[in-house]
Amino acid sequence: MLDHPTEPYSETPEDGEDLCCELPHTAHADSADRLQRESLSSEKAQRMAEFLGFLADPNRLRILSILANQEMCVGDLAMAVGMNESAVSHQLRTLRAIRLVSSRKQGRHVFYRLQDHHVLSFYEAVVEHLDEPAD
Repeated sequence: MLDHPTEPYSETPEDGEDLCCELPHTAHADSADRLQRESLSSEKAQRMAEFLGFLADPNRLRILSILANQEMCVGDLAMAVGMNESAVSHQLRTLRAIRLVSSRKQGRHVFYRLQDHHVLSFYEAVVEHLDEPAD
């Protein structure tokens, strides 16, 4: 999720390819400028860290896992995750504040769903990554 996409990440160089890190380390101006343009800005990195910090809660992640499959009202979500409705409502307010969850009203009920396809894609990518076997 860089500001500017670059080549795919390569963990090791190809056979026979030398790394260009020398001691003492001296950066080439054009290379350093390019890397600086391609890296996250400090402001965006801070915003991303705060955003990801909100996700560092198991209950929020459990709620997201349910909403990744279907929209639900607070009462059904509370039953599904084994929490009281007040606690689920609190978590949903947080998830709405960071634009991961949206809602729609139908009569007296409010139904919650993932905000958009970006949130679902992000969720699915993290699950897929965690399910990969360790090297």
